[in-house]
Parts: sequence; C-alpha cells; structure tokens
Amino acid sequence: MQLKLTKCHGSGNDFFIIDEITNDYRFSEMERAELAKALCNRETDLGADGILYILKSDHADGRMRVFNEDGSEASMCGNGLRCVARYVCELLGKESALIETMKADLEVKREKDIYPDIPTYLVEISPVSFQLKDLPLNFEQDTLINEKIPNLSEKLTFTALAVPNPHLISIVQSKEIHSDTQKHLSEYVNGPNEFFPDGVNVSFVKSLDKGHIYVRTFERGVGFTNACGTAMSASSLVTCLQGINDLENAIQVHNNGGKVCCVVHKNKDQYKIDLIGNATYVYQTEVTLDLKDPQSFKIGEKDLYLAEEKQYANLQAEVQAFLSQYL
Repeated sequence: MQLKLTKCHGSGNDFFIIDEITNDYRFSEMERAELAKALCNRETDLGADGILYILKSDHADGRMRVFNEDGSEASMCGNGLRCVARYVCELLGKESALIETMKADLEVKREKDIYPDIPTYLVEISPVSFQLKDLPLNFEQDTLINEKIPNLSEKLTFTALAVPNPHLISIVQSKEIHSDTQKHLSEYVNGPNEFFPDGVNVSFVKSLDKGHIYVRTFERGVGFTNACGTAMSASSLVTCLQGINDLENAIQVHNNGGKVCCVVHKNKDQYKIDLIGNATYVYQTEVTLDLKDPQSFKIGEKDLYLAEEKQYANLQAEVQAFLSQYL
C-alpha cells in the first residue's frame, strides 16, 4: 500500500501523522503497533518517537490515537496533540477545534506565535488526578505529593499524578540533572518492579527563576526524549503546588528540544493546564509497504519544510544559551 506521512514535532518530540480522515486507510490494532515499530525505527531513513493516527470522530473535529516507537499506545501526548491540532485546524480551515483522545475531549486552538514564524497551538491538558490508583502506583496511601518512596530513592521526593497518562515528578538541583540517577530510576520503574505495574513517565524538574523551569523526561515506552508535553504540563502544576510558581501565571518551560509555555488553572478542586508551543512540520513523504511486513518499506521523495525547521533551530539556540546560565 501507499502510505502518506507528515513528519512533525512539538518541542523536538517528533512523530509521523497518518491521516485517516481524508485517506481510506484501514488498520488492525496489531498493524498500528507494528507500523509504529517499523516507521519509528531510527536505524532506518525515517525514525520518530511515535505515530499520531488522526481519525474521524462521531462528535469531535477529529480523534487522536498515539502509538509509541515500541508499539505501545499512549493515553495522551501533549506535544503530539499540538501537531494534531495544527493538522486538523488547517484541514478544516478553523482556528480552534475539539479533539477526541482516549480519556477526554480536549479543546485546541491557534495561538500567538511562541517565536517569530513558528506555528503555535494551545492545547488543553486534562483531566488531572492525584489518585495513585489512576496511574497506577502500588503504595499504601491514596496520594503521593512531595514525598519519598522507600526503596526508590533515599534523598529525592516525588509527586505522582495522571494527566491522564502517569507521571512521577521530582524537583531537583543541577547535580541530579547531570547525574545518572534519573536514568537508573526510570529504567527500574519501567521494568519489572513493585511500584508501577504499567510503567510511568519520570521527570526531573529544576527551577531556574520565577516563572522559568527546566524539565527532562524519561518517557514510558520511548526513553529520554527532547520533551514530553504532558510531563511539562504536570511539572508546571507540581511547581505551583510547592509554591515555586503561581496558578494562572505563565510558566516558561525549557527542555532539551526547545520550550513551551504552561498556565495552570484551578476550578474548585479540579486542575487543567494550557500547554502552548510549536507544531512544526519537518517533511512530507510517501512510503510503499506491505502491512504483513512493514519493516520492508520503501521511501519516496521527502518534501522538506526548510523555513519552519530554520526558525525552530533559532529558537533552540536561544533556549540553549539561556539554559547554559543555570544548568
């Protein structure tokens, strides 16, 4: 079959978009997973962190399904949602849309450029839960907010939350950022372990200045990525809970892939987060493959979005210069 792909990224977290709204594609669940393994393999001429399948919805403007490079399905992906937001809004000629995801219907809209000539979208990150059963985390209490987990770390404290995918977040100093602590800890909780039967995204967060944080994330099913949208959103919320930043105020979240802006809202006991950042296209191409053997694909010519990539490289350079003052 001939398969059209759009390579895109949010904060350097890169994906392939497969459009099932305008194309007559039909995939089984196994085929979706195997396609992700094949096309996201970075040892090939493609490679990405995951695939964003955009489907028709019976009540929203579009439906998003996210498959990681290991073939597992994620319940949510903030960086991917921004890319889907752009694709659906441009496809329908709209400035805002409603996107159906696994756990919730989320509002998205075009936003003022986060950097000159960089397409920018605001996406809603919700629902938020601190109930450990929603991650799940096997621990003898209902919630874990800025507390230690015995046998996991003697020094670090953690906050666990689902947004709705699971996150374990620790506020750290530069020495932890530059150590192997996060790598070893993340590999443990994403392998056979007593705490997280389904694994968990692990983020280390460094406060840089009021309204500025740095987030590095080990993503479940992927490993270390340039950025994770839900992790940056969850991390922003955690810094508000600890008094580092304030609700309703913009938080500049810096990462290895660039930066985003987050605003945390609270209504009674419910939180939601605005995640604002780039939705950059890298190239479009077609691949020829057999769904019975997706590893043996052939790639057509790549139609590059050079101007978009150049502008994003400029943003990245500014972010790295800023981070060099703090990390």
